[in-house]
Amino acid sequence: MTREEKSIAIQDLTAQLADTKIIYVADISGLNADTTSNLRRACFKAGIKLEVVKNTLLAKAMEASENEYGDLPSTLKGNTSIMIAEVANAPAKIIKEFRKKSDKPILKGAYINEEIYVGDKELDGLAALKSKEEVIGEIIGLLQSPAQRVISALKNQFKDEE
Repeated sequence: MTREEKSIAIQDLTAQLADTKIIYVADISGLNADTTSNLRRACFKAGIKLEVVKNTLLAKAMEASENEYGDLPSTLKGNTSIMIAEVANAPAKIIKEFRKKSDKPILKGAYINEEIYVGDKELDGLAALKSKEEVIGEIIGLLQSPAQRVISALKNQFKDEE
């Protein structure tokens, strides 16, 4: 890779990082071709962009980015893939699903809405995060519950009076 190609790759990565609030860094090395294809397919279906990157280029892109990645660049050793998503817990759920059959992918870290998570030990917590839609649904359910009780009580009251 020439110096110019590296510069272009860093610019592309920096632009990708600027456009997203959810980035997972994982090690998918050692997966056979079939498993890797299944992982890529699952990511595509979930709206996750999976890309294998060079550590030095990603580190330089993180450094050039306006976002603060904390200790995340220190995890860039060995083979590295990034997962870029719109839903915070989607990559963690896919990693957990694939870990039922294999010991990979290994979560190196994640950047989610300016929060930094480092290490594979964070996987269960990240998978348990609720998406924006799930939180909104719960809030709507909670708000509807008292109104439904009032309506039900009023209906029962009218039935009793008849």
